[in-house]
Amino acid sequence: MSSSAGQVKIGSVAGLSDKQLARVRPRLEAFAEDMFEPMVRRDQRRWGGVYLRGLMLDGKRKSIEPMAARLEDGDEQCLQQFVNQSPWRWEPVRKRLAVRLSEAIVPAAWVIDDTGFPKFGDKSVGVARQYSGALGKVGNCQIGVSITAATVHASCPIDWRLFLPESWNEDPRRAGCKVPDDVVHRPKWQLALDMIDELQAWGLQAPPVLGDAAYGDVTELRIGLEERDIRYVLDVKGTTSALPASTEPQTPTYAGKGRPPAPRYRRPFSSVAALAAEVGEDAYLRICWRQGTKGELASRFTAIRVKLCNIKLRSAHADGNLPVRWLLAEWPEGKSAPTDFWISDLPDDTPIADLVALAKLRWRIEQDYRELKDALGLDHFEGRSWPGWHHHTTLVSVAHGFLTLERLRRPQRRAAA
Repeated sequence: MSSSAGQVKIGSVAGLSDKQLARVRPRLEAFAEDMFEPMVRRDQRRWGGVYLRGLMLDGKRKSIEPMAARLEDGDEQCLQQFVNQSPWRWEPVRKRLAVRLSEAIVPAAWVIDDTGFPKFGDKSVGVARQYSGALGKVGNCQIGVSITAATVHASCPIDWRLFLPESWNEDPRRAGCKVPDDVVHRPKWQLALDMIDELQAWGLQAPPVLGDAAYGDVTELRIGLEERDIRYVLDVKGTTSALPASTEPQTPTYAGKGRPPAPRYRRPFSSVAALAAEVGEDAYLRICWRQGTKGELASRFTAIRVKLCNIKLRSAHADGNLPVRWLLAEWPEGKSAPTDFWISDLPDDTPIADLVALAKLRWRIEQDYRELKDALGLDHFEGRSWPGWHHHTTLVSVAHGFLTLERLRRPQRRAAA
């Protein structure tokens, strides 16, 4: 961690020293005043500023008790009340953050993803034994779904949803955790679309949406984005069903009885992995997508036109006119076959370098999650309530947004590897 001319660079684990925080405090207080303006009461805005400083100060644990102990004006009881019981609405604060950071970043993409919040007990809202990518296994945790505004040089989470497992629909813990009556289980991909709708309602124009295969392989998500006229570049598994773009459906012979048969595609269907391999290694071009600290990051890619053809898509396009999409594939040197695949609805004249740049931009979310957790205490929150979780994730995002703006005040350096 280092600073230059009063500016801050935050590391992947540590926070800011007292001296560094004092150096940027005037700008931080101005930023907090702007972000927390929707809070009705002055004391809420005050404790919001205190909480931000607690999140950013160096310290191993960013739960309320140790943060209060590190701050000269920290008060554990007041901070507990502010985060867990105070009725301030988090949506207006998130809106101000999303608008402010979108103006500063001018995002090339919105990245959807989710991360786990490990828990030891069973009293926290939404906790269950469920798979977490952060844990790499099934564990006792909460799951938060986020949207991050991203470019190669900057990014910031601009909206969140807490994933509520289906078992929580009738769970007696709902009352104690203050879960609103109208909140029920929604799949993660639907939470992502809900956030996109919210961001657009705030006046933000959606750039292309990125996501890993847990989202890219969800037909309903892709259809939902297309219905909203939002472009996407989404990871998919190699087993995803697909056909060459030139494949046409065939109409079975009509026997003259009943309804005439609809056009249909003849089985067996291929897969994106098979189609990507069939074009051969000679079709793959070496493309550099960005400069890292150790030199350029490059690999071999090809982009071909395909039709995805799973049963949900065939049902949605009963006339047989399956849409044509880009299949972007990566075949690294030394590998015996392509290893990674993306589906995109970007225009058919999109240069392959643009597809690659967007596909590889998703790395920003991994960097952000590390910083949000290791440096800003995203998963250190020990409260149990629905409002508390949303208050905490909002405040951590505001802290991250301030640090992002601080970085943007410096001349851009090469992106980290």
